[in-house]
Amino acid sequence: MSVDAGRNRNGARPQLTARRRLREFADRDRAVFIQGFFKTGPGQYGEGDQFLGLRVPDLRTVAREFRSLPLSDLRNLLQSKWHEERLLALVILVDRYEGGDDRERDAIFKLYLGSADCINNWDLVDCSAPQIVGGHLATRNRKLLYRLAKSKSVWERRIALLATFHFIRQGEFDDSFALAQSLLSDKHDLIHKAAGWMLREIGKRDRKVLEEFLSKFGARMPRTMLRYAIERFPPARRQRFLTKSS
Repeated sequence: MSVDAGRNRNGARPQLTARRRLREFADRDRAVFIQGFFKTGPGQYGEGDQFLGLRVPDLRTVAREFRSLPLSDLRNLLQSKWHEERLLALVILVDRYEGGDDRERDAIFKLYLGSADCINNWDLVDCSAPQIVGGHLATRNRKLLYRLAKSKSVWERRIALLATFHFIRQGEFDDSFALAQSLLSDKHDLIHKAAGWMLREIGKRDRKVLEEFLSKFGARMPRTMLRYAIERFPPARRQRFLTKSS
């Protein structure tokens, strides 16, 4: 089943139908578990986020059914208090961006940046920033990433880092290295993990160039960032870098 813009055959707005369809897969017990996993308690990074308790395969099923939702409806879903409704919008936007023409890609990119405050958990960033932000900036000026990396929002800083995953896959490492270096003193664990992850991805493709970077900056790295970066190194090599940073 798929839906078109406007109203479906029962007269309901597709956006509302999509919300109801998500709830067919909701699981209250799973929602309680997920809220703990995504750190939604007071003072935690996902404070106040609410979950329906969907499994990702079920959510992707709904995304395929509602792929043609208007961008205005997707914007509304991004503003939802429910995590899975925001995730649904992002899954659809990624699919539409990858299959869209230049005009639709421009619109999706602008929608994404304009809704950055709603892309407010690590899974939401990670499933969308490489494809939409990285994909859009692949052949454009990338100064935006450096502005995002200076943001007070941990999610915008993570978007900047994850966007470079697109470049890494194309064999381009400079922006990932530059952003990792600029965020060495960042206080947030989610940034340490994201930067270390991108460095590890570089190392999977060119360990020599990663080791050169670590020789310069490894001793200054947060421990988590370094551990993520060297995760695939041989044990002796890993220990060498850990010893230098202690």
